[in-house]
Amino acid sequence: MRLRRLVGSGLIVGFAVVGGVGCTVSGAGATSQCRVDGCVITFDRGVSAKASVLGVEAKLVAVNGDTVVLSVAGQEVSVPVGETRTTSGMGVTVQQVTEEKVVVRVSSGIGNGN
Repeated sequence: MRLRRLVGSGLIVGFAVVGGVGCTVSGAGATSQCRVDGCVITFDRGVSAKASVLGVEAKLVAVNGDTVVLSVAGQEVSVPVGETRTTSGMGVTVQQVTEEKVVVRVSSGIGNGN
């Protein structure tokens, strides 16, 4: 009985650790940090910035004041800072805009209750 508890506890801890693992990818004017429920992409401004996340390409098209225009899986979407829009089945949230960068979260809608 004790062995089953130890094995079961080990499996639960293992799943919790794997569920929290993500990856970081850099290139083409962008850095992305991904987990199972989505990715945070930091786009550099002033360059042709794009990232491939969750099986789709996300590209920074323009910044107009507090509204960011992105292309996600070939579909353009305008998202005001702090708001979320849905395109190509994904949630797109603009988290931050500065003179140097644009930070965007692209969520898949799976995991973590999303």
